[in-house]
Amino acid sequence: MTVDYDTLTKTIVALTAGETDQVALMATIACEVHHADDRFDWTGFYRVTDPGILKIGPYQGGHGCLVIPFGRGVCGAAARTGKVQLVADVHAFPGHIACASSTQSELVLPVRNASGEVIAVFDIDSDQPDAFTDEDAEKLSAILSKAFSGELRGA
Repeated sequence: MTVDYDTLTKTIVALTAGETDQVALMATIACEVHHADDRFDWTGFYRVTDPGILKIGPYQGGHGCLVIPFGRGVCGAAARTGKVQLVADVHAFPGHIACASSTQSELVLPVRNASGEVIAVFDIDSDQPDAFTDEDAEKLSAILSKAFSGELRGA
């Protein structure tokens, strides 16, 4: 199964239009993205709750790590650098945190507010190696940008 990003974007826009609560936005996006593709084994957000600290937010899938420092793992790298992390083999990523032993590849996207600050990361794990593409990163980044920049609520 491949993602129909046009339909996914329209669905998320319709479900979240006017919503200002970040947790509600995260919960809806995690649910819709998780069910959009069989490659997506764990889909969720880690929120910046203190300087240099991510805490688990709304997600779909099995248990995740509760706290991730910016200095550790793929999520920490995305939060620290503000750059997308597309990892074909998590076992080859220095400092990878194995929240789930089934994870083989990972895509983590920084989430920015309207001021451009990283407020969270959106983490998608797959139990398949090399599961993610540049298109996944680009299209999901666009969805996140619309949702958290204020564009969907007319800000």
